[in-house]
Amino acid sequence: MNNELFAVINRLAQALNQIVVGQNTLVQQLLVALLAGGHVILEGVPGTGKTLLVKVLAQLVQADFRRIQLTPDILPADIIGTNIFDLNTRKFTLKKGPVFTQILLADEINRTPPKTQSALLEAMEEGQVTMDGESLPLPELFWTIATQNPLEFEGTYPLPEAQLDRFLFKLVVDYPDAAAEKQMLLNRQAGFQSRRLDLARLKSVATVEDILLARQKASTINVDDKILDYLLGLVQRSRQHPDLALGASPRSAVAWLQTSKAHAWLNGKDFVTPDDIKAVAPSLLRHRLILRPESQLDGLQIDAVIASLLNQVAVPR
Repeated sequence: MNNELFAVINRLAQALNQIVVGQNTLVQQLLVALLAGGHVILEGVPGTGKTLLVKVLAQLVQADFRRIQLTPDILPADIIGTNIFDLNTRKFTLKKGPVFTQILLADEINRTPPKTQSALLEAMEEGQVTMDGESLPLPELFWTIATQNPLEFEGTYPLPEAQLDRFLFKLVVDYPDAAAEKQMLLNRQAGFQSRRLDLARLKSVATVEDILLARQKASTINVDDKILDYLLGLVQRSRQHPDLALGASPRSAVAWLQTSKAHAWLNGKDFVTPDDIKAVAPSLLRHRLILRPESQLDGLQIDAVIASLLNQVAVPR
């Protein structure tokens, strides 16, 4: 069963790479987050396929999908829903918002004010929504992917640290390389148009049940005590790093272990190695660590600090 499940997830990765060309690393990291059960921020300039990737993934696993185009005038009720009074029945009826889905795309999350951003906090952390004192559970798969544009700052509301920490990964969507971009042009010449892509005609390669079962399998991956000590050493070193004002939180440590196990399983291993821990480190830490002001003035990039951090702790033998 484990081999069959592994083959299903591999087919999912291959199908995604065929449609969203040139983003192999992004696809793998996105699947790691999916198997670890953590929410994701996708950051990249317009036109790099962020929305298309999420829509295609939802269709390939037969998941319910909703998209919210976030703007400054969006209210919390537009996301979680509201109780509406019915004049005919003289009763309140619940009109559920788009958050009641399995895969939620929060497009341009930094364009909506903090009050609306915070409407997602309870849903992301606890898998439920509270309205009028009543807690309503969300689907077991519930997975939020938020996108943001790193180039535009006017009229935006940067996510506070408390909310950023709720996201498991922050994935940076880069431009594809020349070969991949040429393949995109060839696909367009052959008639492929992402805007007119009929998602309903895409053949699914997995189910929601497959994803939930794969999560269970990934969580059972063995982790040696030496690996745990190595991970803990990296977390503690981040809190002492001279270029960082804020290091990794305890939630980060738990998430790091969780994603390392998912990465190991996705690569066909039944145990976690230091390479698995290193592979997920940039995606896991880049939105959680905060540079000191003097380091920012020096032009230091957070990914460079993460790379130096990984070199400062001895790898277990």
